[in-house]
Amino acid sequence: MSDATDPWLIVGLGNPGPEYAANRHNVGFMVADLLAERIGGKFKRAPKAQAQVLEGRIGPPGPLSRRVVVAKPMSYMNLSGGPVTALRDFYKVPLDHVVAVHDELDIDYGTLRLKLGGGDNGHNGLKSMTKSMGPDYHRIRFGIGRPPGRMQVADFVLKDFSSTERKELAFLVDRAADSVECLLAEGLERAQSAYNS
Repeated sequence: MSDATDPWLIVGLGNPGPEYAANRHNVGFMVADLLAERIGGKFKRAPKAQAQVLEGRIGPPGPLSRRVVVAKPMSYMNLSGGPVTALRDFYKVPLDHVVAVHDELDIDYGTLRLKLGGGDNGHNGLKSMTKSMGPDYHRIRFGIGRPPGRMQVADFVLKDFSSTERKELAFLVDRAADSVECLLAEGLERAQSAYNS
């Protein structure tokens, strides 16, 4: 069992490279970047893992402050499990202290859902993580909605957010980052009641 002194590993899922930066599939990276900004540090290459990491603390000073490693795997999405498992081993993070922030097709755009464990719902990043570590980690699911018409899912997730969606994106990414902080400080149930919509 984990305890309050164990570090947390916050994993933003996405694809590396500037051509993917604004894709729907990269919303996990966007949340990780904002958390890094809040902590006040810069990502650096991870020791012993194909990832960028930032170590710091999240939450108010005192007993609610949590030691965190914010990470962006630098493999492609469908290979996320390898880097995440290497980071978990290196930083000695219990599985229930791993949080994956990712895009979710089956939820309306901008809606958040927090949960512990469960299936991968066809998400290749989660599929890879679950294969490497088992399913019992936290997920912060950021709704991107379903593709319009007959557009293929793969094409949809690898497209940038629409101009209408972009109007709200900064606010929604901010809210997702808030939900990470709430989860760490106050636990899953409190974070679910505050952020699950």
